[in-house]
Amino acid sequence: MVARGFANALLVAFPFLPDSLATRPEQIMIVVGFAGQGLFAMRFIVQWLTSEGQGRSVIPIAFWYFSIGGGAVLLLYAIWRQDPVIICGQGLGLFIYLRNLFLIKRSRSSQSASE
Repeated sequence: MVARGFANALLVAFPFLPDSLATRPEQIMIVVGFAGQGLFAMRFIVQWLTSEGQGRSVIPIAFWYFSIGGGAVLLLYAIWRQDPVIICGQGLGLFIYLRNLFLIKRSRSSQSASE
């Protein structure tokens, strides 16, 4: 199982982790799920702080990077849980976040070319 292999790799890399991870890899996957949720939540904090700083509603590029990072980790967690609802939601979300980054890059490229 993927979770067991991941847990074993973590135990090799970080020997101070409890050996119970090898026998109960679901513990590691719960940590992975919370980490993904934390990354995903950071996008709102980044957006809020940037908007407060500029005095208007702004979506900074870091918002999209946190969306991709958190969404990818949550997608891995959903695949491990075999949860089709979360898999569909995060999979579609990742497409949208990547598309937004592409549109931002294309807009910046066309702006710099016209200058």
